[in-house]
Amino acid sequence: MAKKYMVDLKAAEHAMLNDLISSGTQRVRKINHARILLKATEGWTDQQISAALDVSVPTIERVRQRFVEEGIELALSPRRTRRKYQYLMDGIQEAHLIALACARPPAGHRRWSLRLLASEMIRLDYIEDVSHETVRHVMRENELKPWLKKEWCIPPQHNAEFVYHMEDVLEVYQRPADPRFPLVCFDETPVQLISETRQRIPAKTGQVERYDYEYRREGTANLFMFFAPLQNWRHVKVTEHRTKVDWAMCIHDLVYVHFPDAECCILVEDNLNTHT
Repeated sequence: MAKKYMVDLKAAEHAMLNDLISSGTQRVRKINHARILLKATEGWTDQQISAALDVSVPTIERVRQRFVEEGIELALSPRRTRRKYQYLMDGIQEAHLIALACARPPAGHRRWSLRLLASEMIRLDYIEDVSHETVRHVMRENELKPWLKKEWCIPPQHNAEFVYHMEDVLEVYQRPADPRFPLVCFDETPVQLISETRQRIPAKTGQVERYDYEYRREGTANLFMFFAPLQNWRHVKVTEHRTKVDWAMCIHDLVYVHFPDAECCILVEDNLNTHT
């Protein structure tokens, strides 16, 4: 029997989905996923939802599962493909492309286009040759759309400073492995906790273990991840929250527990306000 994931929307989530449906600006797939969640929380079966919305039962099952395991935002959006493509740019070239897309376009151009970005990459000697399709793939993977007016991520007056810091980080990644100065990447992510709705019945003589197939949400937790790529080492710490105190305790463990013999840990992290 397939696992069933229970949808129990909170009042705020219910109101958000209703606003999303009535906005008239969302994609059809996202609206359908919102309607699936609304009907599921009202007790409709997958077959009833399928007949009412003309959506397949497997799609409804996937929406339920993503809601319980990953949260409402991800349940509304289609899962990104896990297929890996080989592009013609390395990490440094991609970084230069992103910085270029976030800068002011050349004189005579109001905004960047894919072909313009490709030609500028070649003109600036960042790459010998590149097509606009390769540029499109990189932009899509990094969720950048510089041809839209509201998508600028770096003010032009700060572009030089951004490139300086970007190249500084790229230089760190190219350093040789040195146990005295371990390179450690640090990040965090929230996760959805789920539980079974009924206790399992343990196995006994002549009877296999039996369990229910329904799951429901049980709040969230936070995962802190340390990753030292050159040492082939990683560590995950689970916390209830991700406050500045939690961050400080993680850094304490990094220095005094995981790398006590290091002279200095080279830490790479983002600019989240709790990372200070």
